[in-house]
Amino acid sequence: MRHRKHTFKIGRTSGHRKSLLANAVCSLIEHGRIKTTLVKAKEIRRVAEKMVTFGKIGTLHTRKLAIATLHQVDKVRTLFDVIAPGFKERPGGYTRIMKLGPRIGDAAEMCLIEFVENDETVKVRKAAPVAAEAPKAEEAPKAEEAPKAEN
Repeated sequence: MRHRKHTFKIGRTSGHRKSLLANAVCSLIEHGRIKTTLVKAKEIRRVAEKMVTFGKIGTLHTRKLAIATLHQVDKVRTLFDVIAPGFKERPGGYTRIMKLGPRIGDAAEMCLIEFVENDETVKVRKAAPVAAEAPKAEEAPKAEEAPKAEN
């Protein structure tokens, strides 16, 4: 009997499946929203929500577990530093799936999967790219900008 045995196969080997899910979650972290089939989106949601939970915990151990799953250190850094702090007060349900209808070529059910945005997440996301830029060296004041002495 297969009671409580959940397997997402879709005609791929286990290594291919794990790579597909890791790359899809990394794309979701990078772009905030991706378009995919409904079956893949449901499985991406399982992995993505687990990674956000790791990000909320924020320990070195959970960071290593996330890197072991996603294989992309820069995406894990974005997840832990930018995305997860926005969901600090949320107990779960970090993603949303919106159905788009069937794909023209093969009639596969298509959908968008995205992170649920709240005010804190939007603020953190908008502030993160600015903080990531290197500070510029101050330029010497030009002769025109120098204060003029009174005669």
